[in-house]
Amino acid sequence: MMDSKKPMRHTRPSVSASIFAAVRNRNKRPAGITRVVRNDLLIASYNVHKCVGIDKKFDPDRVAHVIGEIGADVIAIQEADKRFGERTGLLDLARLHRENSLVPVPVTSLYPKGHGWHGNLLLFREGVVRRVQQLVLPGLEPRGALMVDIDLEAGPLRIIAAHLGLLRHSRQQQSEAILNAVKADPSRPTLLLGDLNEWRVGKGSSLHFLRPVFDPAKNAVPSFPSRFPVLALDRVLGHPHSLVTTIEVHDTPLARVASDHLPIKAYVDLKSALAETEEIKDRASLAR
Repeated sequence: MMDSKKPMRHTRPSVSASIFAAVRNRNKRPAGITRVVRNDLLIASYNVHKCVGIDKKFDPDRVAHVIGEIGADVIAIQEADKRFGERTGLLDLARLHRENSLVPVPVTSLYPKGHGWHGNLLLFREGVVRRVQQLVLPGLEPRGALMVDIDLEAGPLRIIAAHLGLLRHSRQQQSEAILNAVKADPSRPTLLLGDLNEWRVGKGSSLHFLRPVFDPAKNAVPSFPSRFPVLALDRVLGHPHSLVTTIEVHDTPLARVASDHLPIKAYVDLKSALAETEEIKDRASLAR
């Protein structure tokens, strides 16, 4: 397990700078995408399939456009690195910063040119990263997860970005490992998001081991395959359960082609979740 405790701060550019950037890039952005203004945070997860679309073309540029369409405050990316060889990072991080004000949570990559941890990359728009833990997950194939404590304008949040294995038994082991890591410090509202590779939602689900901290059956939306999504492989799970208010698929013409997964978007009411967390802590203190 890798653990970084040095705070990383990132803030939005000034309003005027953002306006000028939008004007410069107006012809580069897809038409018809409007972000709804609301108080909730917008959190997203996107398996970019190593930037290879359903047309078999390697095209990081259109993946970057889809990320721009989403407009998330925080987005977890899976398969951000090549699978073999040097495992080079596939996205233009400087462009994502320039066009979308997104920066990566710092990690110690397994490879010098890699972006993420076992392919997991977490990008955020504004906040202070307090702690990063790079979890090694059990199973037959190498898998990992990022557990990040970040202070956002709305309050403190823990984000676990993961890509679970293809084998059911491995997913069960990985779910238990993640749950044990969360239980070690339950003080922050927590999101578990990513490609969890499980479409079942009942007791037969390998994610059932995440209960009662997370509710795997809540708000599961089909995201795979991107052309005709029928399986809810990608999830955003919250603790407390009220943390996530709405989940939807980002289904646009470009997103249907850019990867075999559609991105999913979750609206998060952090302020209400913090109030609920405080109530739980107060009841626990009184019970002692």
